[in-house]
Amino acid sequence: MIDFGPVFFIVGLLLTFLAVAMCVPAAVDLATEHPDWQVFLGAAGITLFIGVSMMLATRTVRGAKLGLRQAFVLTTMSWVSIAAFGSLPFAFSELDMSAADAFFESMSGVTTTGATVIDNLDAAPPGILLWRALLQWLGGIGIIVMALAVLPMLSVGGMQLFVTEAFDAPDKVLPRAAQLAGGIGSLYLGLTFVCAVALWLAGMDGFDAVAHAMTTIATGGYSTKDASVGYFNTPAIDWIITVGMIVGSLPFVHYLRIARGDTRSILRDSQVRWFLSIVMICVALVTLWILTQIGLGSQDALRYAAFNVVSVITGTGYATTDFGAWGGFVTTMMLILMFVGGCAGSTTCGIKIFRFQVLYATAKVQLARLLRPHGVFIPYYNRKPIPEAVSEAVMGFFFLYILCFGLVAMALAAMGLDFITAMSGSATAISNVGPGLGPIIGPAGNFDPLPDAAKWLLCFAMLLGRLELFTVLVLITPTFWRK
Repeated sequence: MIDFGPVFFIVGLLLTFLAVAMCVPAAVDLATEHPDWQVFLGAAGITLFIGVSMMLATRTVRGAKLGLRQAFVLTTMSWVSIAAFGSLPFAFSELDMSAADAFFESMSGVTTTGATVIDNLDAAPPGILLWRALLQWLGGIGIIVMALAVLPMLSVGGMQLFVTEAFDAPDKVLPRAAQLAGGIGSLYLGLTFVCAVALWLAGMDGFDAVAHAMTTIATGGYSTKDASVGYFNTPAIDWIITVGMIVGSLPFVHYLRIARGDTRSILRDSQVRWFLSIVMICVALVTLWILTQIGLGSQDALRYAAFNVVSVITGTGYATTDFGAWGGFVTTMMLILMFVGGCAGSTTCGIKIFRFQVLYATAKVQLARLLRPHGVFIPYYNRKPIPEAVSEAVMGFFFLYILCFGLVAMALAAMGLDFITAMSGSATAISNVGPGLGPIIGPAGNFDPLPDAAKWLLCFAMLLGRLELFTVLVLITPTFWRK
């Protein structure tokens, strides 16, 4: 049987960190004389008690090796536990949210999805607004470390392409992941600080600048305003956040290499070139559409197109306008871009660019073999041959991704949701984008009108998408739990 001791110890450690993080919004509410500071301290106390209890109960296994099956359990259990305890401030705040709403908001935060059920954000308590941003910020760095340290070792969906000698065995994951988290964390904090200062200089007040900087670098998309970034209606702010979202969607390991002097590292990565090329092409197409069909000026057309295209493809979910009103072409493009995502090793979500590259290289080889059956053709990624196991894993991931999207969409439709809400709701949840399409969950709406059953299902879809499907689904197979 699986030894859950090391898993519980690490989850307890994470909950302890989460409890400390809750003290930050508590201090903000206390400074602004808002009574919700008591809610955060109470939630922090409960979380700290459970976290420390789990650590004390399993302290004898500290330093034990982490097996492969334990790593699967730990990954899923960590996200679910943080989302569950992170929902306590929402549930007991003055917003008086139901269990489904509180868990939805927390899961959306920690998975950096950005879908919200809170109405009238402009009047929400400052502590709650900061807590939403903190959840996304912590979820952002968590997914980077997981993508670099855990998923390659688990060989999930072709992520073994990014395995290194440091993570070639399960027992090396935790020490190396902690070391990696230190380096990535310092860089992550520095980028957030730079983004916050830039937003403040562009016209945001200090609180909004910090909150938006955290959710920009994390490509999360939680805003402090109902109108999202469109509330500020400032070109400088739009461009700063656009650049910030792109920064968050590129592999963070390259930033570490750049800091060490290898300035060309990021340009040598083909997935970076593919991603930037796709963004530029889509921005150009949407800009042209806005100019010819909507009638905006060239500067506004480029600004709105760049911001909203980048927001959707990176899964951030910010909005400066209701792009659903731009017509069928843009709406269709946005729905497709929801599935794309950014680069592996970033804070983004979706299928990710490298998998499209692997699929393209594999399809190209298959086509060449049809034309020349006796030829020898090998698919390449970053000028290196793609192992057959990686191609199979990526194709399996792609099939499962589309299958899960279809099943969730049909389930939402069975709950009474209309076609566009069910389809875009499934896409935005499993791709961790944030807003969907249509009048209910589109950029101008939120997920509050949905039934509780739909919210619980979307929470599961968000978890599936964030943890690359296999990490969660493998836990529900009977074979996994056998000796």
